[in-house]
Amino acid sequence: MCGIVGAVAQRDVAEILLEGLKRLEYRGYDSAGIAVICDGKLARIRSLGKVAELEEKVKANPLPGSLGIAHTRWATHGKPSEKNAHPHVSGTVALVHNGIIENYSVLKEQLVEQGYQFESDTDTEVMAHMIHRFRSQGCDLLTAVQKTVGELRGAYGTAVIDSSEPGVMVAARCGSPLVIGLGIGENFLASDQLALLPVTHRFIFLEEGDVARITRRSVEIYDAAGNRVERKSAVSNVENDAADKNGFTHFMLKEIYEQPDAVRKTIESRATREHFVPESFGVRARELFSQINHVQIVACGTSYHAGLVARYWLEEYAGVSCSVEIASEYRYRKSVTVPGSLLVTLSQSGETADTLEALRLSKKQGYSATLAICNVPGSSLVRESDLCFMTRAGAEIGVASTKAFLTQLAALLLLVGSIGVCKGSIDGEKEKKLLAALFSLPDKIGSILQMDSELEELAGRFRKKTSCLFLGRGDEWPIAMEGALKLKEISYIHAEAYAAGELKHGPIALIDENMPVIIVAPTNDLLEKLKSNIESVRARNGEIYVFADKNAGFEKSLVDAKNCHVISMPTSDEVAAPVLYTVPLQLLAYHVAVLKGTDVDQPRNLAKSVTVE
Repeated sequence: MCGIVGAVAQRDVAEILLEGLKRLEYRGYDSAGIAVICDGKLARIRSLGKVAELEEKVKANPLPGSLGIAHTRWATHGKPSEKNAHPHVSGTVALVHNGIIENYSVLKEQLVEQGYQFESDTDTEVMAHMIHRFRSQGCDLLTAVQKTVGELRGAYGTAVIDSSEPGVMVAARCGSPLVIGLGIGENFLASDQLALLPVTHRFIFLEEGDVARITRRSVEIYDAAGNRVERKSAVSNVENDAADKNGFTHFMLKEIYEQPDAVRKTIESRATREHFVPESFGVRARELFSQINHVQIVACGTSYHAGLVARYWLEEYAGVSCSVEIASEYRYRKSVTVPGSLLVTLSQSGETADTLEALRLSKKQGYSATLAICNVPGSSLVRESDLCFMTRAGAEIGVASTKAFLTQLAALLLLVGSIGVCKGSIDGEKEKKLLAALFSLPDKIGSILQMDSELEELAGRFRKKTSCLFLGRGDEWPIAMEGALKLKEISYIHAEAYAAGELKHGPIALIDENMPVIIVAPTNDLLEKLKSNIESVRARNGEIYVFADKNAGFEKSLVDAKNCHVISMPTSDEVAAPVLYTVPLQLLAYHVAVLKGTDVDQPRNLAKSVTVE
């Protein structure tokens, strides 16, 4: 959720730290702070609000120094305020932290009894005082951090500095990602490699339980047992300009327009126009897929909606049964594993806490294999899975996911085809048909983007609405869910989605002339059923917006209907429709949010990467 940046160098690091925070603003936050060791003393500045406000404070009170840490906070314990902002300080120790310390109240009681005073309402301050206590007992900073994390329960990614041990930064990771950036005569730390791209492209990803001692010229890493370990470094191929809007008003709009290229990159070299390539998922994939009898998909939020679409595809095209579950529910219930099951986890970041814990739980549940579909190489989900597939969406800055979702759908369609081919349930003719639909996606997404001005005009009808209903059937029901999620995330209009066949089982009570009803209606076997649902809404004077194939006949049937609007979509193959019909819903949500004046890229209360429960 929050952002961490740290640096140890010969040069002043304050500007590097602030630039790193700016590049992490997409993650969502409510306050920011920085601490630098200046002339042997600890100096700290914190601010409620945006990084720009912190930057102004630093300009007014410069922080020269070659060792420092910085943070953007998303409130969990304690309301957003300057006193609750990180870094937190105890004596000569300063600390920043992502995550939640579950046993902080017990530890706080012990520390209060020992004479420590608390200035904040956070769980994080407990860690600062504990490290200071161990330092007071003669431990060096590394040992003090190791002893402290040994007493913690919960999740943490933390960076610690101490003015009495200058030139040293210590980091610890448990459940919340941290990456070390390697420089020449200087080293860095961050919660996301994107923060460090202006200063390095070489990274070491810390693993669960790791504690690292970082100086200008050395990086020492110790595992949870305290053993010195080596972690491989990797060169990042993430583009340095990923955090640049490139002329677009918002990152979200830029990323919507990047979708044709992102889908094209996800597909290319992973299949030919004649054949799926199961080895795209790993060298053992062909053998494993041929033995799969069931697929269990686990995900959160937008990724969960992608999984729901895949369930329809897997069962219809590959003939393999599929279950889809929200990771936070899957973790905490007793489940039965079907013999010969493949566990598929979906996550843009690869660090989503509930999804990651679901993967770890699955190791004890008898799955034949685990597969991660992810957008971040080197993430925990990728490292801990048997198979992996990288979606190649590139960095996604807008909190409301767009291109990550479409590339997940493309990846899942590749998975469906690969499993079906390996099991013999997809023959040559069907294989070529699916591949033709898959390879047509980039151009067709591009053609839908040309509807942008039409959707911008349509958005004006939603500006004063307070609620909206989305309907879809079959594999378009999850797309209706995704459309509702996008609208509520960035415009703050209450929106919910239903399978259209459920309309008469409750939601129809909401229908009146003030309720917009958005209906996703591609041409498929369920279209006639959906038309009946539309008539039910019309009969109650609902305000209808139908996204439909231009050849479906809706314009003619609704031409004289009051409060009925048809948005014509290009003709598409049935399997491609969920991908294509997502795009206008993204654009509509975006333009409604812009009209309402909300913070499109950083909607209130939301974070990009949810690394705590």
